[in-house]
Amino acid sequence: MIKISQLTFGYGKQKLFDNLNLTLQPGHIYGLLGMNGAGKSTLLKNIAGLVFPWAGTCTVNGISSDKRLPSFLQELFFVPEEVYLPAVNAKQFADSTAHFYPQFDHGQYITILKEFDVPTDKLLTKLSFGQQKKVIIAFGLSTNTSLLVMDEPTNGLDIPSKTQFRKIIAAALTENRCIIISTHQVRDLDNLIDAVLVLHNQQIVVAKSLDEIAERISFSIIPTTGTDYIYAEESMMGLNAITESNDESYNKVDMELLFNAIISNNTQLIDILNKPGHE
Repeated sequence: MIKISQLTFGYGKQKLFDNLNLTLQPGHIYGLLGMNGAGKSTLLKNIAGLVFPWAGTCTVNGISSDKRLPSFLQELFFVPEEVYLPAVNAKQFADSTAHFYPQFDHGQYITILKEFDVPTDKLLTKLSFGQQKKVIIAFGLSTNTSLLVMDEPTNGLDIPSKTQFRKIIAAALTENRCIIISTHQVRDLDNLIDAVLVLHNQQIVVAKSLDEIAERISFSIIPTTGTDYIYAEESMMGLNAITESNDESYNKVDMELLFNAIISNNTQLIDILNKPGHE
């Protein structure tokens, strides 16, 4: 689906990526995590062909992103962090834009808008930012493109809307579709993504399925003394800790703890997650 090879990119004299490599497959919802300024949005723009690499390549379905060919564009939809919509209602927006996407489903679009509780007859410019975000998310899902890229899609959504967002996105995944969601709100991706990508220090330092992560490390509350751990944070009950997994019992990945450990430059954890021998 997506193959990034030796990608180097930056703005002016600031280099954001240095020989970055990444391969993504259909049938997955990837969570792209990173600190503010790490380059998450820029990586998504490279994938979408909105910016061009200094060196290296990025292809989607075998087509180079920077060529922006019609066959490439009709199979990709990009939901930006900031949304600017015209002074039309939701139905008119679809009528004027959907023809660019051969697999667009008008019925699906209206259904998702109803699930999001967004009016279809009100001017988009009169809606709140959160409601506008829901419109573009609903439209993007209804294009049924093989690649859906979403940059901070939960910004502007209230807590009930975030819950609804997770349900709608999960229902939209098919074996032929790849969804990438970038966020710094790590908890917003709980129970949604099945693979995590962490962008840190100009590289994708972790690119693993949650199942792979759960096989290699464990998340638990441990006493403050007497137990070895890879990384820990203090909690009311002891230490909220990451330890190396010694058995085959499954444990839920604590996304926030994992992310905090990685961006603290915990090389032991990164080495464990990336060591060969686990498929």
